[in-house]
Amino acid sequence: MRLSDLSKLLIVCLILVLPIFLSSSSLQGADSETLTLATTTSTYDSGLLGELNPVFEERFDVKMKVVAVGTGAALRHAQNGDADLVMVHARGAEDDFMNGGWGINRRDMMYNDFVLIGPGDDPAGIGGTDSALKALERIAQADSKFLSRGDDSGTNKKELSLWEKAGIEPGGKWYLSIGKGMGDTIVQTDRMDAYTLCDRGTFIALRDKIDLEILVQGPVKGGDPLLRNPYGVIAVNPAKYPKVNYAMAMAYIGFVTSPKGQEIIKNYTKGGEQLFFPNALSEEPNYEQYVPLDYDPE
Repeated sequence: MRLSDLSKLLIVCLILVLPIFLSSSSLQGADSETLTLATTTSTYDSGLLGELNPVFEERFDVKMKVVAVGTGAALRHAQNGDADLVMVHARGAEDDFMNGGWGINRRDMMYNDFVLIGPGDDPAGIGGTDSALKALERIAQADSKFLSRGDDSGTNKKELSLWEKAGIEPGGKWYLSIGKGMGDTIVQTDRMDAYTLCDRGTFIALRDKIDLEILVQGPVKGGDPLLRNPYGVIAVNPAKYPKVNYAMAMAYIGFVTSPKGQEIIKNYTKGGEQLFFPNALSEEPNYEQYVPLDYDPE
């Protein structure tokens, strides 16, 4: 049976118009492009991401989804294909992540330091100690309460490595592992008049809401170099998960290590104190090289 000329015309029209209709409908119903960042609670609780991410979102017309957990959980999140990139602070775990083929293009981003904080009356007498290991020894000897994040975060990994270096296996009623993020751990430490290890940035961000003090300094203030706290940013390897937003992850890495991103990190302060210190590679990276090919700055 032969089609009439009118039928042929209708079929041609449908072929030409239907893709346009479907494309228009899809665009109207689709969410804006999303970039999922798995990161530590310290970058979130300190407020730094609230300064960095809106600039990136506006510049690249993308919506950031932040999953704030401990470093270990952030890396596992990425290994499950549930994140496009990670921002973490545990170099050993980062190297394992890279060596396992999960990550690509790791870049140094910034650093701050860890500090030992506790109540002003300092029952264990660690104040002014120039060694984190000596301070932990005094806390253990005094059976003073110490709160551990206990969440496989970068802070938790650092804390456990310090106990190991001190030759102490923490335990008993004085040592409490609570499985909380940095901000929650600091608040709980304050309520219990206890000690904890935390990053300086989150402490400064919460300082006005707590009565705890920094009793042992890290290297930012000339203290123990063992307490240095570097952060890295890593894209999830698209060879493992082809559906990750790799182009935008690379754009984000380029942005936070660019002069503009590093300036935002440098200028982010609380109470007049700088929380993080940019340390991207000395040669100035050009984040424009990571911009998706169809990106229009206008």
